[in-house]
Amino acid sequence: MKRANYLLILIISALGCRKPYNPSVIASPESYLVVEGVINSGADSTLIKLSKTVNLSGVAVANPVLNATVTVESDQNSNYPLTELGNGNYATYGLNLNNTHNYRLNIQTADGKQYQSDFEPVTNTPPIDSVGFKMQSNGLQLYVNTHDPNNAINYYRWDYKETWQFHAKYESEFVTNGTAIVYRPPAQSVYGCFGNDASSTILLGSSAKLKQAVIYQSPLTQIASTSEKIETKYSILVSQYALTGDAYNFWVNLKQNTEELGSIFDAQPSNINGNMHCITNPSEPVIGYISVCTVQQKRIFISNSQLPQTWFPTYPYSCNVDTAWYCAPITCQNQVAQFLIPPGSGEIPITSLTAGPAIIGFLATEPDCVDCTLRGTTTQPAFWK
Repeated sequence: MKRANYLLILIISALGCRKPYNPSVIASPESYLVVEGVINSGADSTLIKLSKTVNLSGVAVANPVLNATVTVESDQNSNYPLTELGNGNYATYGLNLNNTHNYRLNIQTADGKQYQSDFEPVTNTPPIDSVGFKMQSNGLQLYVNTHDPNNAINYYRWDYKETWQFHAKYESEFVTNGTAIVYRPPAQSVYGCFGNDASSTILLGSSAKLKQAVIYQSPLTQIASTSEKIETKYSILVSQYALTGDAYNFWVNLKQNTEELGSIFDAQPSNINGNMHCITNPSEPVIGYISVCTVQQKRIFISNSQLPQTWFPTYPYSCNVDTAWYCAPITCQNQVAQFLIPPGSGEIPITSLTAGPAIIGFLATEPDCVDCTLRGTTTQPAFWK
């Protein structure tokens, strides 16, 4: 008994002696340039995104760099300007660069600082062989296959954009016009929508240790069997980038520093050295690696009919259905006028309650359960089929 009391005292003492640890780096006033994108040497557009790092202790989650001058420069002194699109994005139409030359990115920010990447050779990205999926017990595993018939390209990076068709929990047959509840016109339907998302992890592949330059079923993303992404139809557009060995090492290092930390057995943080440099202040860190390559893409569609019939979506909200009467049974209060008719009401009518031919009230629920435009758009993408 005394031993148990002694151990309890030790535990309480240890807990009581804990102090919060707030390293100075969390609130560091320094902010460094982050450069994202590739110089597309082919016929497609080049898009470069510029931002500044934000403090972990701050409230800002994005810090785009505006009013910068961005150009692509060849080793023959040819320059190709990029146009500012807003929100830190800079772009130009297809450059169709000469594969026998090297190219770099030049940046001058509004405060006069100059940044520059190293000259990089043009890397021709092999086509994507296929994008596919495997059905697992808890959902889908999507993957990509590719190879280089010349056995010259061994390093790859991928990203993707997702689009899916989904619907709200309930379909609303009625809508308020501010003075009454009327039948909802087809043009105001908010039952079916399209959602969008993009990859947020670093996806890499290497065939350097293989006899042939083949990438087989490299994982892209997983979709849970309960996800509304696959309740109707889902599409993924995969972009593939060929990398040099140095570029691949940069992305591996970045992935380890940003995604694979969390325990003493994980890789420890290290410097992330890219090929971007600050010319006006060589000691200033710059985050980013600018490659010069063609970009290959492939899109696939997955219909719900291709999936197990036992898979059903779990909606990201709980939905309660309420009644609203023109004359409530006990109080005869006009609940429709009070809760459903005013613009911006907290509930939307789903269907009517009738006594014979007369409408005496409505079933209604929260907007999240009826209005799919709160999480998507009713506009069908041009590529949809």
